[in-house]
Amino acid sequence: MNLIEKLNWRYATKAFDISKKVPENDLNFLKEAIRLSVSSYGLQMYKVLIIENPEIRKELRKASWEQAQITDASHLFIFCNYTINHDQHVDDHIQLIIDTQQRIDDHGLKKYAESIKSNIANMTSEERINWTEKQTYLALNSLIIACADRQIDACPMEGFDKQAYNRILGLDEMGLNASVIAPVGYRSKSDEAQLRKKVRKPIKELFLSA
Repeated sequence: MNLIEKLNWRYATKAFDISKKVPENDLNFLKEAIRLSVSSYGLQMYKVLIIENPEIRKELRKASWEQAQITDASHLFIFCNYTINHDQHVDDHIQLIIDTQQRIDDHGLKKYAESIKSNIANMTSEERINWTEKQTYLALNSLIIACADRQIDACPMEGFDKQAYNRILGLDEMGLNASVIAPVGYRSKSDEAQLRKKVRKPIKELFLSA
């Protein structure tokens, strides 16, 4: 299948086959796809938790209004935006540029770092939260497309109690916030949602040309 066929194949899986696990090589492929995701300034102002532990997932299921995907999928991806130390993340990114590209820490890079820090500082607290949470959705989209490429099922979800997730996983102490989640695995034959035709707006309605 080509990419468009794979995107038509995928759907938000409601029932997973609990007997099937994503193999290590495919899991590493998904991680790499997320790692290569676009993000504002390239900062990747988030961390991705991959939860397999069944006891933790039982607790998280309670905080997800008992949605079965949380415990039945092979893995649970939790995308968490950073809530503190934004300047340090900028400094770390600049150092990563220097190390990766073997660049000299010149005046241009310092000015670039200060510009990013200034833009972040000028945001209100609410704007900063919204901005960092948006970055996690970019990473989530990379996961969803990568899953489709390998014919692995996923279900992006916003229906969970963020504060409860933060408490259960100790995220507040790490300066993190659970933003969006995605159970990943393989569809159950009993999931009737896979039989429904995909509903999307037609191209002529979705796009405008100028």
